[in-house]
Amino acid sequence: MPRKPANSKVGLLLSLGSSAIAVVRTVKQLRRARGTRSKLATANTVAGLLPMVTSALLILRRLRGRSRQHAG
Repeated sequence: MPRKPANSKVGLLLSLGSSAIAVVRTVKQLRRARGTRSKLATANTVAGLLPMVTSALLILRRLRGRSRQHAG
């Protein structure tokens, strides 16, 4: 089975940076939604935040795996 080409470290770092910016923006949106006391807006923002956090964690795991591969 052919091996998939590994993502470059720079590409992974750019993905992580864009995910981090999106998370920060969504957290600000969550604070605004909570300030209006709209349960629907708060739930919508939390639902949008979860995939971003998950993608950031997956990128971090991939970066850690790359650093372990090169160290060992």
